[in-house]
Amino acid sequence: MSIVLYGIPNCDTIKKAKKFLEQNEIEFTFHDYRKDGLTAELLDTFVTQLGWETVLNKRGTTYRALSDEQKQNLNEESAKQYMLESPAMIKRPILDVNSSYHIGFKADQYQEIFK
Repeated sequence: MSIVLYGIPNCDTIKKAKKFLEQNEIEFTFHDYRKDGLTAELLDTFVTQLGWETVLNKRGTTYRALSDEQKQNLNEESAKQYMLESPAMIKRPILDVNSSYHIGFKADQYQEIFK
């Protein structure tokens, strides 16, 4: 089984997801956007699998720093450009389990994925 957890290490939700995986002895690889990078191809995979509006984190400070004009003119292409420039704008975590993608973390959700 191939499992990759995508995100940034100082995110509280990432920490909870990692803790869940470790406590349940589920082997995974952590992909840190800041250290390991984010390619347009990887972002395209996320967007294709999950939808750009789901992948874009509108609650974070990075998104809120966009101008009102940027937010009003938001579309898939501009959102992908913003996420490539600032991966912190991607909702976290994204979990890849054998090319099946899941976003966010809730213990119940992960229990269902790994049952």
